[in-house]
Amino acid sequence: MKWVWSAMLAVSSLLLIAIVVRQRISWAWFSRFALHLTAAAVVLYLLNSLSVIPGVQIPLNPTTIGTVVVLGIPGVALIAGLQAVLF
Repeated sequence: MKWVWSAMLAVSSLLLIAIVVRQRISWAWFSRFALHLTAAAVVLYLLNSLSVIPGVQIPLNPTTIGTVVVLGIPGVALIAGLQAVLF
């Protein structure tokens, strides 16, 4: 069963790469996404290192960075609010 999932992952990855390479518009989308991803990681790092929000340390992991990439500044407020309420 493990081989089936591995083969499915490999085939879908190759097809995704083929689609991205074949269409030129995808490169612009990919570079924009990479820029937003990098900016979100830098913003979260600066917020943690400068202690802009006292008592709140937002971890750098794919979930938090993804939230900030999708939602922007409200994503940072959402994560800080969730930490204040839950922890």
